[in-house]
Amino acid sequence: MDRPQITEITEMRGTVSAVPREGRAAAWWRANATALLFMGPAAVMVLLFFFVPVVITLALSLTNAATATGLSNWEWIGFANFDQIFRGQFAGIVFRNTLFYVLATLAFNVLVGLGIALLSTHVEERAGGFFRAVWLLPRISPSPVYALMWVWAAAIPPFGILNEFLSPIGVTPRDWLNSDPWVIVILVNGFVGASLAMLVFTSAIKSIPEDLFRAARVDGASAWQIVRRITLPLIRWPVLFVLVYQSMSLLASYEYILLTTNGGPGLYATEVWSLWAFHTALSNYYGNREFGLGAAMAAILVLVGLVVSFTLLRVFRFNDLVSEPRVEIT
Repeated sequence: MDRPQITEITEMRGTVSAVPREGRAAAWWRANATALLFMGPAAVMVLLFFFVPVVITLALSLTNAATATGLSNWEWIGFANFDQIFRGQFAGIVFRNTLFYVLATLAFNVLVGLGIALLSTHVEERAGGFFRAVWLLPRISPSPVYALMWVWAAAIPPFGILNEFLSPIGVTPRDWLNSDPWVIVILVNGFVGASLAMLVFTSAIKSIPEDLFRAARVDGASAWQIVRRITLPLIRWPVLFVLVYQSMSLLASYEYILLTTNGGPGLYATEVWSLWAFHTALSNYYGNREFGLGAAMAAILVLVGLVVSFTLLRVFRFNDLVSEPRVEIT
């Protein structure tokens, strides 16, 4: 006599039914096969290019691997690298630089991107499209060329476009990269970030039903009231996406700082955490590339990024934003 098939008793809305466990598993795979097929390649990419590098970075941060130790003489040293980072005299300076850089550049990106989106969607379509295309130029330009243009623009008097434009309104000509390096750093990164925010916000605004705007105008609403009461509440999800994405991007970015100021002028004047990790692990001032110490700096940056992203998702109530809309019938 065959062994009875193991069944699982499930109760739903007062009905008791016996469902074979193997049958439930097969039904689940059939129901989700299409989704898994489409999500599988992306999941593999995330696994290979995010989770695996993070694990390697965390493991490397617990060693003293460096060019001085070679590829075979490194040792496991536990959390000694993290202790060295937090006890060092420059960690506080670099952390404050990073915080200021992320907040200032993020504010520029979101506010300027939102302003361009609002303005370009309330003018004639061709003019708005041309205006948005011009703002995309910083993003599609090669990074060295774009950074070099800013270095030339900020050159010492009597050279530099900035001095030519600002001198007539009373701004003293100066070597901007030496006297006000943060201004250049924020503008260089801000124009690139604002172009992405502009695209996201423009798409979001264009997806709002035009009937809402017409009804508001008929009721006598001003342009500011329409923006405040209709546009901004309906683009909360795109705003959240831009905030989270660009916060993570800015925490990890150092490309334009490297190409313009290289962390200077002077000692750690514009050095941010990601650039500090790069200099420590791959371009050390003293010639000894400390891979383990640089990996520890990168690991701290990953943890900070996770905290920031979860905080933003919590503040903007992510679950409410992506939940199904509820239709109430009275």
